[in-house]
Amino acid sequence: MRILVAEHDLALGAFLQREFDAENSSVDLVASGEEAKCLAQEHNYDAAILDLNLPRQDGLDVLRDIRGRHEQLPILVLTMRTRPEDHVQMLDLGADDLVLKPFAFAELSARVRALLRRGVHHADTLLRVDDLELNRVEHSVTRAGRKIVLTPKEFALLEYLMRNAGQRVTRTQIVQKVWNLSCDTMTNVVDVYINYLRRKVDASADCKLIHTVRGVGYRLQAQNTTSPTAS
Repeated sequence: MRILVAEHDLALGAFLQREFDAENSSVDLVASGEEAKCLAQEHNYDAAILDLNLPRQDGLDVLRDIRGRHEQLPILVLTMRTRPEDHVQMLDLGADDLVLKPFAFAELSARVRALLRRGVHHADTLLRVDDLELNRVEHSVTRAGRKIVLTPKEFALLEYLMRNAGQRVTRTQIVQKVWNLSCDTMTNVVDVYINYLRRKVDASADCKLIHTVRGVGYRLQAQNTTSPTAS
């Protein structure tokens, strides 16, 4: 899961990034409204967390702009404003939920999951290839009913492979989509993480799902199907 977090408080932003990373979510962290709008235009996010006290641009304008470009994006607003009329304005401008500062991370995370359950089709929530299942909302992975524990980056890599099941993906594509980088300098790291996944996903299974495409990259493919299914 990929989340855009716009937070002017650098310490709080780093805390949110660390905690969401621990829940297998990938976080793009920015500290200004301009950066938030720019990234929202360039990438497809599963959710956005928006602090309204952003420098150089009114947070409400940022909220209005992002909502205008992404009608279905779940947006949660962080605010210290307690007046009901302010909350009404935020909701009218496109916020799906509000969390008052200070807050407990457990509650914030639960509210994000609730927004995703309401706003994401089940077909997008649960990915399945053969007996391998990945739940994007619950951040869980199982194979043949056996729970598989992955690091955040392993989870993001597996999600990308499953979304492209049956298709060849290059190392460069993986670097761009999973590591959010535009260069080829980390392609060797991709091989390392593929090996990590193989040990956890394929090691004890009769059917190997992760295949090397020589000279190209990798492909995740079921034994009898070429694309992920959802239920």
